[in-house]
Amino acid sequence: MDHQIVETQVDFLQCLETDMALYILSYLDDPADLVRASAVSRFWRQFVIGNGLAKKLCLKKFPQLSQIVDIVNTTEGTIDSVEVESNSTKEWEILERDQKVYSALLQAITTSKVSLKDCIANAISASSTDNYPDESVVNTLNPKDRFIRRASYWSSTGQIDPEVPETLIYKLRDGIWVITEIDIQPYEAFFQDGKPIYSAKFVRFRIGHPKSPREFNLQRFPLQNSASDKFVWTYTSPEFPMAQENSLQSFKLPEPVLCIGGYIQIELLGRVQRQEFDGLFYICVCYVRARGRPVFPAFDIEMLDPYEKVLLKYYPENLSAVLQSYSSDEVPHLRHLEDEMLSERIRLLEDLLRGIREGPNNRFVWDGGDDGLVL
Repeated sequence: MDHQIVETQVDFLQCLETDMALYILSYLDDPADLVRASAVSRFWRQFVIGNGLAKKLCLKKFPQLSQIVDIVNTTEGTIDSVEVESNSTKEWEILERDQKVYSALLQAITTSKVSLKDCIANAISASSTDNYPDESVVNTLNPKDRFIRRASYWSSTGQIDPEVPETLIYKLRDGIWVITEIDIQPYEAFFQDGKPIYSAKFVRFRIGHPKSPREFNLQRFPLQNSASDKFVWTYTSPEFPMAQENSLQSFKLPEPVLCIGGYIQIELLGRVQRQEFDGLFYICVCYVRARGRPVFPAFDIEMLDPYEKVLLKYYPENLSAVLQSYSSDEVPHLRHLEDEMLSERIRLLEDLLRGIREGPNNRFVWDGGDDGLVL
């Protein structure tokens, strides 16, 4: 008599306590794995969605996303505008929405193919300035070392001690950005004998936010003085050595850093070049940029009151524009972003011109060219 062996299939997830099941599934660190897990069975789908595993994974990898307090899926509208049969149905729809949106957000952050862009919006302050406004920190947002036939750079005040550091602070662009590198070009004084380069020995970067966002007013901080005490720095990079070269030097962060708006501080550590005129050590910077990838146009944000809270807007029809390589002409939203960046550049030029008009005894330097305005 043949004995038929009956295989009994057991769903281990249903046999475990909730805490243990969550602990096991917490090892899934890819949004695609969560999607696969939710497709195993109806129970698994309800477990993944009901426990908000996509959101938990997002916050685990990027705690900055805890600022998000609400979501709008633009194809579906807000949950409150949907007629639902009961509170439990409404709660489940919110959980389903969160699962979909956070999975897409994590995918956009980690696998974005959008080309790197400068994410600095404007200059906030420098710890010191030698000759304001001629040598303002605003000049470091101009990629050329000449502006309307005059030298364009920021200079610190002179110091006897070459170990005295300097700091520069910048406002980052609105939106969600994944910053991967910061580029700095030290200034070569082409109008001085020997064309000395006023570089720092090392550089370090900090990223953070104002201590009191509601009370923070950029207009109150003079560009030529330090505002470091007004910020909380949540990320600090390692120190990077700077080369004594007249070139744009790239400093790649060990890991990409996610920012929702925010501010970046550049610490210039140690001085190399002494000025012959007064025997003091200076640091001078020609150009600064922070490079990163936006999750726009798939995601956008709106700052709520209080300022630390964020409304996340999801545009699923634009997700492919972030996950694949598209030109700005193919995706109108990207063209819009580049238009905004151009507007920022025009505003920068206006600020530079205003500084030239207001600054006494401006020194113009003829470089032998006839191009005039340098962009």
